[in-house]
Amino acid sequence: MRILLVGAGGVGDAIAKIAARRDFFELLVISDYDETRAVRTLDWVRERHGEEVAARFATARIDASDADAVASVAREFSATHVMNAVEPKFVQTIFAGALAAGADYLDMAMSLSTPHPERPYEEPGLKLGDEQFAAAAEWKAQGRLALVGMGVEPGLSDVFARYAADHLFSEIDELGTRDGANLVVRDEEGNEIFAPSFSIWTTIEECLNPPVVWEKGRGWFTTEPFSEPEVFDFPEGIGPVECVNVEHEEVLLMPRFLDAKRVTFKYGLGAEFIGVLKTLHQLHLDSTTPIRVRSANGPVEVAPRDVVAAALPDPATIGPRMTGKTCAGVWVTGTGKDGEPREVYLYHVSDNEWTMAEYEAQCVVWQTALNPVVALELLATGQWAGTGVLGPEAFPADVFLELMARPVADGGYGQPFGLEERTPKRNTARV
Repeated sequence: MRILLVGAGGVGDAIAKIAARRDFFELLVISDYDETRAVRTLDWVRERHGEEVAARFATARIDASDADAVASVAREFSATHVMNAVEPKFVQTIFAGALAAGADYLDMAMSLSTPHPERPYEEPGLKLGDEQFAAAAEWKAQGRLALVGMGVEPGLSDVFARYAADHLFSEIDELGTRDGANLVVRDEEGNEIFAPSFSIWTTIEECLNPPVVWEKGRGWFTTEPFSEPEVFDFPEGIGPVECVNVEHEEVLLMPRFLDAKRVTFKYGLGAEFIGVLKTLHQLHLDSTTPIRVRSANGPVEVAPRDVVAAALPDPATIGPRMTGKTCAGVWVTGTGKDGEPREVYLYHVSDNEWTMAEYEAQCVVWQTALNPVVALELLATGQWAGTGVLGPEAFPADVFLELMARPVADGGYGQPFGLEERTPKRNTARV
């Protein structure tokens, strides 16, 4: 396997660092528009693991906005797989470039949505991933695989949903992805500051777009942003967090592959974060449409959202000032295999202190990066295989979770997941 990794930001950097401990690939090319970022990651790999490991890596400059440029770099390195680790606004060009180069493709966020022009809070317009799934026949005809939504959420959450459908339930009422954390970022004086742990560009996109819900018999429909608040109790010391509806890929993926009566995604944003997002929207600072502004060198055009992203701390740099844990998981309700009502929460927790000590990567980007590396290894070994455009639910969950949870000394990733019974009594077991 020869991998072209597009993007050396927080998640791309973590992907390379995790992959450096594995031996399933022949070459991993770290590429970025600013190649110095890719070089910085490779330097870390060399310093931490030595020249023999670093020899299986290379760096390149790439323009992710140009499909021909992506295809050219992929061909230059004879890439068999293109791993997309940049903003979702570049999905379609990287997706097209991979196919043109005859490579398989993976991403962690799907092609962008467009709200319904007349009824944005009732009906979806162009949905997340619609443009990619529209090309499924072409990918299948060329014998190529596009594995979409293979991060943590979406990604691991979808693997959990497949595991629940296969092993825990005979009938599913709801697949509800629930994401929460108790992360705190402080400045040099120890004061808590506003510093999103993931790309603010992506966060604005998913949080201010109309959330999507899926129900059997009704299909996909939308609601107001931050709708249907609920307090969800997260495990491992995180505790109760208020979660709200947010647009997310799981709701667009799970119903395509799994049988459930309802599919939702709720994110534990917190009152402060919701307030900031609402203010950005009121001031039109969430817009991606360039506006003309004055600068010292004369008028320039810039997208307000890009200004917001540039003004905030880079999520890849806040790890040393962050404390706490983040939890990603799926809350599943329905009828168990024994015919009795059942309710479980399948989850994975990432602790920032550990990820910083082991990888010098903050826990949110590290948890996101872990899952595409596991998926690539399963594809390399043939335990996962397919053609067309597929989500994580299309593949057996057992082998993924077993490899992820298996101790490092036994060839695994040493990342156990949790299975918490919520009825009839609360009981946490580590798998």
